[in-house]
Amino acid sequence: MAQHFAAHSSSARLIVPSLPPAPREAMALLEREIAGAGSVALVGSSLGGFYATWLAHRHGLKAALINPAVRPWGLLDQYSGEQANYHTGERYTLQPGWVDDLRHYEVDEISAPENLLVMLQTGDETLNWRDAWDYYGDCNLYRALGGSHGFDDFDALIPLVLRFSGISLN
Repeated sequence: MAQHFAAHSSSARLIVPSLPPAPREAMALLEREIAGAGSVALVGSSLGGFYATWLAHRHGLKAALINPAVRPWGLLDQYSGEQANYHTGERYTLQPGWVDDLRHYEVDEISAPENLLVMLQTGDETLNWRDAWDYYGDCNLYRALGGSHGFDDFDALIPLVLRFSGISLN
């Protein structure tokens, strides 16, 4: 996504915050980013998709969700202890209370399904794509066979994400 925005001389329009591992801190950072950004559309993958669901619900925003976690506390509770950030390698300790904090951000019912584009790959080795297919059933859904949790060939769908979000890059 960053390369796509850069290729269109629009890098300044893309905000990609480095999220702290604690859910309440991550959400506080995202709330600050949204508050200062003007017109916003969200893109979130995995846990970021879970966060984007709550933020879209709370603020009436459009969001593209990539292999989103539906109920992440069911997966993360087995990972308490020392972990490494997938992207940066930074070490942190996953606190047991963080799993409970995630429940605070659950959206019981999607109230504006037209605001969500949910993209799933059936080869996701981390999350069961059917959970998201069922939960987001009334939303705009895209399912690709195979793939991975990292969403193989995502770059091919960037134009779809931008169109859905109402973003035009010149």
